[in-house]
Amino acid sequence: MTAQREWFEKDYYRTLGVDSSTSAKDITRAYRKLARKLHPDANPGDQAAEQRFKEVSAAYDVLGDEARRVEYDQVRTMGPMGGMGEGAPGGFGGPGGIPFDLGDLFGGLFGQGGRGGSAGRRGSDLETRLTLSFLEAANGVTTSVHLVSDASCSTCSGVGARPGTRPHRCGTCGGSGVQAENQGPFSFSRPCGTCGGSGRQIDDPCSTCGGTGAERRAREVKVRIPAGVEDDQRIRLKGRGAPGRGGPDGDLYIVVAVDPHPLFGRVGRDLTLSVPITFPEAVFGEEVAVPTLQDGQVTLRIPAGTRSGMTFRVKGRGIAGRRGRGDLLVTVDVVVPTDPGEAEREAIRLLAEATEGDPRDGLSG
Repeated sequence: MTAQREWFEKDYYRTLGVDSSTSAKDITRAYRKLARKLHPDANPGDQAAEQRFKEVSAAYDVLGDEARRVEYDQVRTMGPMGGMGEGAPGGFGGPGGIPFDLGDLFGGLFGQGGRGGSAGRRGSDLETRLTLSFLEAANGVTTSVHLVSDASCSTCSGVGARPGTRPHRCGTCGGSGVQAENQGPFSFSRPCGTCGGSGRQIDDPCSTCGGTGAERRAREVKVRIPAGVEDDQRIRLKGRGAPGRGGPDGDLYIVVAVDPHPLFGRVGRDLTLSVPITFPEAVFGEEVAVPTLQDGQVTLRIPAGTRSGMTFRVKGRGIAGRRGRGDLLVTVDVVVPTDPGEAEREAIRLLAEATEGDPRDGLSG
């Protein structure tokens, strides 16, 4: 399992304002709402909002991943004392009433291997926003994001020790990163108080990072945005987040913001377009040229008797993606003259006189 110790302590559902039965879609919706509200770009200088944003991001990092959510639910159900049978002194024991060491349970659960060495501390996940044009989102683009964050120290390359020196195994925990603490009939493990759970000690810390192995600086990360990305979509760059301490680096999440297009809208992989037509074109039918996003113009056949608001589908002229290419949905809007000239007035008067029947007959009681 990839569980982390704080899973016992933190209610991620409460952090996102949902409950454990909430669907994955609604969890994503709740996260996006909070992320937009709390993002540092929207709250410059607000430390409380920034901290809350980090908490919300950490919660979604677990609950937004189906496999991690299952593990989290299992851990929360287990609780700090979960998985214990009866029959051992004090009412705790393993199968058949055989006592066991909670250090083994926590060691396996947190990947610390109480007797096999420390896995170190994973770096935190980071999140940033990237604004794309409508066309860039449709076609895909390779670009860069700029952010200020913790990065591997440029002086010690993330080691934490002064160049020319190396960390050594922690003398307190023997490099395991954990210490056993006896509590009557059982014991459990906690992070080593000397090395902070890293399993190593630094006698001569790096002057730049102070032994942390990380420094805060501006950096540029290149990212390939796939074709068909949608507004508010979250893209994960594995290992491009904050550096770990003896463990893997965190991930970088990029939230895409897509600028609107002056002509086209979008519904999934389909593009939408409103095209004005004249009253004679609607009555008699006509072939009209309509623009596409990427392929110039296409000819659309408007059948006779077309009503305003009707939508026609042009196959294969939408957004390309992994599941194929969408269509172009063209909605026609019959233009009504707002200031007709004399000739138009006369023609409309003659049309009114020649019109048979009342279109509102069906409204009478």
